[in-house]
Amino acid sequence: MYRSRAVKLKNMTRTTRSILNLRKRKFRYPLLVPAMILAFPALGSAMHISEGILPAPWAGLWFAVALPFLAWGLHDLKRRSGGDPHFKPLVGLVGAAVFIISCLPIPVPTAGTCSHMCGTGLAAILIGPVLTVVITSVALALQALFLAHGGLTTLGANIVSMGVAGAFSGYAIYRLSVWIGAPKYVGVFLAGLFADWCTYAVTSFELASSLAGINSWKTMFLAIGVAFMPTQLPLGIFEGLISAGAYRFIRNRRPDLLRAIEEGVA
Repeated sequence: MYRSRAVKLKNMTRTTRSILNLRKRKFRYPLLVPAMILAFPALGSAMHISEGILPAPWAGLWFAVALPFLAWGLHDLKRRSGGDPHFKPLVGLVGAAVFIISCLPIPVPTAGTCSHMCGTGLAAILIGPVLTVVITSVALALQALFLAHGGLTTLGANIVSMGVAGAFSGYAIYRLSVWIGAPKYVGVFLAGLFADWCTYAVTSFELASSLAGINSWKTMFLAIGVAFMPTQLPLGIFEGLISAGAYRFIRNRRPDLLRAIEEGVA
């Protein structure tokens, strides 16, 4: 009898240990997810060209390319705001929209970074491409300082890709579509689309130029561009649709504002 009790007690002890081990495993498994996230923080937060990516000579070169456009944009802001006191608030609103739109990251699994919409195509239509460069530079600087998106040393390169390339390509395709007689909504859609795609094409160019080293520049450029394609191709189309929808909303609510912009008053 004593022997059977001892066997039962031994079996109960084994069962209790198994239950405790199972509970420990169940407790450990959920901890793996935050542990993996903490182990790889850079994969989810990288946006624009990050701090320290570009060598100093290349970072300085892109600052030199961006500065003339910034000076041109500030001069244009002073000239156009002198005749209309409501123009500066419009520029501020468009700048806030660009800041918010470009703060929405879409993870790129193939590149270990993030894509995002830009908003520079629609902004160029509303306030002009040179002023879009100015508001883009402000948005990028604030994101680098307070959100750890991009960087201060790479600010010039990010301004050139998102501000200069995005704004001027979007505005050019819009004017071309209007000139050939296409509906304005189509032109706005194409402006948002090409502004987004050109931004990432120039970003790939900047990265390949500075990081290719002894490797082929063409190979590096294609590798970076292909890495962005899974997210950026559909994201560019989505930005075109968003731009056309926003333009339609403004046209329905404030047609006088669009007329003033088209006539060059605002």
